[in-house]
Amino acid sequence: MGNNKIIGEKIKGIRESKQLTLEEVASRSGLSIEQIERIEGNLDFPSLAPLIKIARVLGVRLGTFLDDQTELGPVICRKKDSTDTNSIGFTNNESQGRKHMGYHSLSQDKSGRHMEPFLIDVSPSEEGVDFVLSMHEGEEFIYVLEGVIEINYGKNTYILNAGDSIYYDSIVAHHVHAASNETARILGIVYTPY
Repeated sequence: MGNNKIIGEKIKGIRESKQLTLEEVASRSGLSIEQIERIEGNLDFPSLAPLIKIARVLGVRLGTFLDDQTELGPVICRKKDSTDTNSIGFTNNESQGRKHMGYHSLSQDKSGRHMEPFLIDVSPSEEGVDFVLSMHEGEEFIYVLEGVIEINYGKNTYILNAGDSIYYDSIVAHHVHAASNETARILGIVYTPY
């Protein structure tokens, strides 16, 4: 689970430091108490949508869960630094028990940022899966580096090949997944208002 353990610990630590109960966070975020307990206990690979909702309730940026915010100036991320050891896994709402996306943060040391840029490895989905669309405040930009990506956005479906990109409002229900039986790699930038 690696860095995923850090996320659960940070959420719990911030929640407790703000003297918020699980019930209060659940009520304000629209998530279930059980879901928050499972995220804090590192039992689930959460998708970004519930993390964004929890961040808003706690009054922190999404990046607070992912990094230590050490640099005030520009941050350079070298190719050698975007390895699996820096990867954080999330589900894409296909199944809560399996990691579908490996996120490699490209700005983990930048403080005060409003965008979250990632290199994301998107694993193939299982046959016949019904995807659960997610929605949250903000905007997303995706540029396909390798493979083929399918994006369900509202009532539309878009197929993106290497070199294609899409920019959309995250408040519209959406789902991103590999469109073939091969892993795809994308550059994803998530903006959430703070």
